Amino acid sequence: MFVDRVHIEVAAGDGGRGCSSFRREKYIPLGGPDGGDGGDGGSVILEARSGVDSLSALAHRMQWRAASGQSGGPANCHGRSADDLVLLVPPGTIVVDETTGLVLKDLAAPGESIIAAQGGAGGKGNLHFKTSTNRAPREFGPGEKGQVRRLLLELKVIADVGLVGMPNAGKSTLLSRLSRARPQIADYAFTTKTPMLGIVAIDRDRSFVLADLPGLIEGAHAGVGLGHEFLRHVERAGIVVHVVEPQPVDGSDPVQNYRAIRSELALYDANLGRRPEIVVVSKCELPAAAEVRAGLAAATGHDVLAVSAVTGLGLDRLIAAVATEMDRQRREREEASRTAARSTTP
Repeated sequence: MFVDRVHIEVAAGDGGRGCSSFRREKYIPLGGPDGGDGGDGGSVILEARSGVDSLSALAHRMQWRAASGQSGGPANCHGRSADDLVLLVPPGTIVVDETTGLVLKDLAAPGESIIAAQGGAGGKGNLHFKTSTNRAPREFGPGEKGQVRRLLLELKVIADVGLVGMPNAGKSTLLSRLSRARPQIADYAFTTKTPMLGIVAIDRDRSFVLADLPGLIEGAHAGVGLGHEFLRHVERAGIVVHVVEPQPVDGSDPVQNYRAIRSELALYDANLGRRPEIVVVSKCELPAAAEVRAGLAAATGHDVLAVSAVTGLGLDRLIAAVATEMDRQRREREEASRTAARSTTP
């Protein structure tokens, strides 16, 4: 089950109580205090891990609690500190504190982590309270309480390229031909109900991650249809591949469908409206494909690709276009990095 948003409460463990005791042994009449410290409580840690692709493992429990530290003992014995509780999440998970609304961290890359709830420190034993005027202290530290937080975890799929378009535009079929992903494919609207990812090989050494997003319809940014639940997943995609069906089963105008989806992306996030886009006419074996392609080229002012997932026509050209755009973006990042380095050099 694909889950991309969960509400959970995380509670760190309390620190163990310090011990108040005195050394009492034969022939040692002035043994003095020897109470040990309590152990630290375990923290709750969120860690992004490769291979984890959903938040479903966290959806079945509302509360996640780490263990508390053990109390200190006599003879200066320290209590055992509790192990941290590590919760694994997919890369691309945003951690939000529900109480304050602040984003604590964007776990964008595998291996990144955050201490979501800090464990309480163990209390001090009475040995620490000994002074020159108080040589037999009975004070001890009770141990700190562990931190408790209510969190919203929201997954934004990390993909280099996002496939967008109306339902039944052929996105899932295209993904299955370009990669080894096996999405559900059928001839009814909203066949795709969850984002699907596939790895597409450019050549022997290069590849990119392609995401198939559930079909959008007009009004998706305001909650119409299924697309509004998954529009956030396209935010991280550096390139948008807009798939247009030349002969929609509902008889709608393909060019108008293209404009409607473009409008939905811009209304959801203005940056999406400016994202590099590759327009693709799917099912180019159909008679209307050539006319629709010409109409889209006139409407966009850019070249429009024609592909067929059935025959394989145009797939290599699409991969090459994505690779060219990725190379351009990489050069821009490198140039921006060099400019920033020069500006900071004295």
